[in-house]
Amino acid sequence: MSLTLTLHTPPEVPVEAENISPDRLTGLSVAEVAALTVQYGNQQAALGDFFGVKGSANGEIHLEGDLQSVKMIGHGMTGGRIIVHGNIGMHVGATMSGGEILVEGNAGDWAGAEMSGGLLHIMGNAGNALGSGYRGGKIGMQGGEILVHGNAGSEAGGAMRRGLIAIAGDSGDFTGVNMLAGSIIVFGELGWRCGASMKRGTIVTMHEARILPTFSYACTYQPAFLRLYLHHLRQMDFPVEDAHLNGRYRRWSGDAVELNRGEILIFDE
Repeated sequence: MSLTLTLHTPPEVPVEAENISPDRLTGLSVAEVAALTVQYGNQQAALGDFFGVKGSANGEIHLEGDLQSVKMIGHGMTGGRIIVHGNIGMHVGATMSGGEILVEGNAGDWAGAEMSGGLLHIMGNAGNALGSGYRGGKIGMQGGEILVHGNAGSEAGGAMRRGLIAIAGDSGDFTGVNMLAGSIIVFGELGWRCGASMKRGTIVTMHEARILPTFSYACTYQPAFLRLYLHHLRQMDFPVEDAHLNGRYRRWSGDAVELNRGEILIFDE
């Protein structure tokens, strides 16, 4: 039997609950889980002040209730599984290196920030800075997968180094800003200034996009690596059409203000 945490007292200010992670809870009794501390505003509180706890901490955690004011779920996790039955607050899955987090609703800003492995699967929308690096940091996402079935905010994949971000809906401005490597695939519309200051990496869109003047048209071709990604995403219920698999893509190279080795691929209808 897995561990279930049910929110019974919604916090008046956001709660920082990085203790809610399989790494920290596995092997603990229900009483020990409830006694763990969380940061509540400028003071500490017990996890049991907000959550009812039942089940067994065996590596899988279920979270129930409106958790939009609960931050840092799964922060730094290395294994196990978390299922969020609803919405979740900021920093979910940040710096995670393994395991899986499934969010059945929406996720706040900084989801998957600086993660290096594992799977973050968001069935709803994601906020700003999805898979990005924190302010002042040089590297964002360094591995793993982030799958978003809705829309994402601005700066998705900022300073991304490795891994895959796939967004079934639209992505906001500055997608892939300062990107170092990795792949971002957007099935909806790309916001303005995508790929700004990118050094390497790939940004893919299935719709027309406004390209910065520091990018130059290179060619139109069928990228073999993209078919592998798209087959994988189709298995994950992303809106992959046969035309996407078999179609050609216009390649734009940039950003010329950096190394000019990144690329934006635009599906050529």
